[in-house]
Amino acid sequence: MNEGHWNTPNPSTGGVPKPLSGRRVLVPRGGPWGDGVAASLRQLGAVPVIAPLINFAPTNDQATLDQALADLADGAFDWLTLTSATTVDVLYAFKAVIPAQTKVAVVGETTAAAMQAVGYHVDLVPERDNSAQGMAEQMIAIETEPRNVLTLRSEIAKPVLTRLLIEAGHNVRSVVAYRTVGVPVTEKIAADVTSGRINAILVTSGSVAEQVVDQFPEIPASTVIAAIGPRTAKDAKRAGLSVDVVAETQTVDSLIEAVARFPLHSDESTS
Repeated sequence: MNEGHWNTPNPSTGGVPKPLSGRRVLVPRGGPWGDGVAASLRQLGAVPVIAPLINFAPTNDQATLDQALADLADGAFDWLTLTSATTVDVLYAFKAVIPAQTKVAVVGETTAAAMQAVGYHVDLVPERDNSAQGMAEQMIAIETEPRNVLTLRSEIAKPVLTRLLIEAGHNVRSVVAYRTVGVPVTEKIAADVTSGRINAILVTSGSVAEQVVDQFPEIPASTVIAAIGPRTAKDAKRAGLSVDVVAETQTVDSLIEAVARFPLHSDESTS
């Protein structure tokens, strides 16, 4: 990796440097998701640095989750709602059965793709506002009669969806499917962030933003902070981060495109 030379022409592009040529971009989650993001970054010439800042732990109330999944399989709910791809991992791990008559609403194309990848159906992805609030508003517009809804969420998720659906007259059972926990990065990665060797940090959730603030107390002004959509940008700012780039939509492709368009700092002496 020729990390010190940002504008080295790439033979595969006919001598034209790729938009992220040589830039080091911190990817805050590992696993298949992180590998996929890293591959997309490499295609644009970046040097991805996978450094998982968060991980997911089992809920502290497994009995409640078990009961909810049993009731789901028995057809007790008209709707199931998910707001993250991690919840899909929980469903798959517990071999959850979603009856054909139970409609499934999810926030984000990433979550929808994860559901379909493991064989679950998806009936609704918010069209305009791809957020919990946008999903609630669209469900309320569709369902004018009270419905039974199961919302599976993380321990720290804000109860926006549950509150709006209840206010609209629906019967909602809100169940914690998993907990989010911080993962300390290596000393080398922490040092690379502090020194400015990392050119951009991807922020994909409020939880990631909080870990960035906690683990990297001194981030150079030249380091680009990129948020995966307006709602995450708002959460990041609330956590104390100064956000430079906001993806237009809450997708990885949109996030990477936004970073590629932003003029990242090029310091030839950084190596």
